[in-house]
Amino acid sequence: MRHLLSPVLALLFASAPAMAHDFWLQPRGWQTAPGAPLPTTVEVGHGPFRQQWGGTAERLAELRDNAPGGASDLRAGFRPSADGANLAPVFATPGLHILTLATSPAKSELPSIRFNDYAGVEGLTPALNARARSRTTDKPGREIYSRRCKALIQVGPPLADETRMATRVLGMTLEIVPLRDPYALGPDRQLPVRVIFEGHPLAGALVKLTNLEFDGKPLATMRTDARGQASMRVPPVGSWLVNVIWTKPIHSADADFETTFSSLTFGYSAGARPR
Repeated sequence: MRHLLSPVLALLFASAPAMAHDFWLQPRGWQTAPGAPLPTTVEVGHGPFRQQWGGTAERLAELRDNAPGGASDLRAGFRPSADGANLAPVFATPGLHILTLATSPAKSELPSIRFNDYAGVEGLTPALNARARSRTTDKPGREIYSRRCKALIQVGPPLADETRMATRVLGMTLEIVPLRDPYALGPDRQLPVRVIFEGHPLAGALVKLTNLEFDGKPLATMRTDARGQASMRVPPVGSWLVNVIWTKPIHSADADFETTFSSLTFGYSAGARPR
């Protein structure tokens, strides 16, 4: 398990590339048995900058187990990072479970050069265009940001309607929705996804696929098309992160943009055979 960074690495993290903002749910395994606790951490960053999130339960707007029979609130079981795993949910029913997490908004202000670099690397064209139109590219970048995570956990043997469960739209502000069950990709290993922002398909967003076991840089990047869709080939081993970031201009005394980070994680535990 990874712990909080040392003060020296923390200073480096502050100047790390934009990908260090990535944020996701990382269970100890992706396949588990009904009734068994599954230690899970909330993580942020990549490579030497990867660390366990230091947030508290007060930052959680949502933490749920979306099970085949309904959703349950897991916030009472959340623990800060110093205590080890952030949560250890017990899944009573077999089938595909989707863990979801959302944070409350926080503020960020970056010097102009860093903000412009971050917006460029992450494909935040609304921010780049708005700053160009208003001739404020030399001004600090001020944003309100929040995060959304989904993790797909296979509990017990697959059920007949797993694809319907995997492809559900859960109504998150910025959501990555698989259009196929990642645990049943078949020989072509193609995973199409749709990115939805505020209830509508999002075109032009930069989607990244990262192997969390070798997470120094993404394995693949792609833009969503006019339908908000992108497709990627996912190898049949490892732990995988799909993530996207989007922003919109706002009129506020505290910020110029409202930014949302979204991630989808899934993986193939040792000995498990993807379908």
